[in-house]
Amino acid sequence: MNVEVQMSANKRTDLIQNALPLFYENGFHATGMDLVAKETGVSKTSIYKHFRTKEELILAVLRLRDERFRNWLYRRMEELSATPQGQMLAMFDILKEWFEQDGFQGCLFIKASAEFQSKDHPINAQAFAHKQLLTDHLAKLAAKAGYPHPDVLARKLIILKEGAIVMAAMSHNSSSASEAKEVAQVLLST
Repeated sequence: MNVEVQMSANKRTDLIQNALPLFYENGFHATGMDLVAKETGVSKTSIYKHFRTKEELILAVLRLRDERFRNWLYRRMEELSATPQGQMLAMFDILKEWFEQDGFQGCLFIKASAEFQSKDHPINAQAFAHKQLLTDHLAKLAAKAGYPHPDVLARKLIILKEGAIVMAAMSHNSSSASEAKEVAQVLLST
C-alpha cells in the first residue's frame, strides 16, 4: 500500500472515530457537516472525498459502533460467566455498568432508528442489523444452554434489553438493568 493511500485510510478512520461521539451526543439530523468538520479538524472537502454523503458517514459510524459494542459486550459476558445461561443473565449486569458510565445517553442504534424511521432507509436497516446480530448471539447461547425455542427466547431477552436501555436513558437511572435481569431470570427458569 502506498503511503498516500495509507494516510488517506488513516484520515478516514480518524474521521469516523471522531464523528461517532458527535452523532451520539447531538443526534444525526442535528449534527451538520459543518460541525463535523469543525470538531474533527477535517475540512468538508476532505470529508466528502471519503464519504459522498452525510448518510455514508453515518453508516460508517454505525458499523464502528456495532463492532466496538458487540466486542465489548461479548467479552464482558464471557468474563462474568462461563455458562451460556450465565452469560445471558450477565448481559443485564453489563448494561448496568454501561448505564452508569459518564456520558451514557442511550443507544446510538435506537437513536438512528428513531431519526430514520423508514424500514427501507439504509440507516434504519443498519441499526436493525445491529440488534439482529445481538439477537442471533443470544439465540446461539440459548441453543447451547438447551432451551427448546432459542430464537423465541433470544427475542424476548432483546426486548428486555432494549426496554432497559430506553428506560435508563429516559430516567437517567440504571435500575432498569436490574429489573430487566429479574424478568430474564424468570424467563430462563421456565
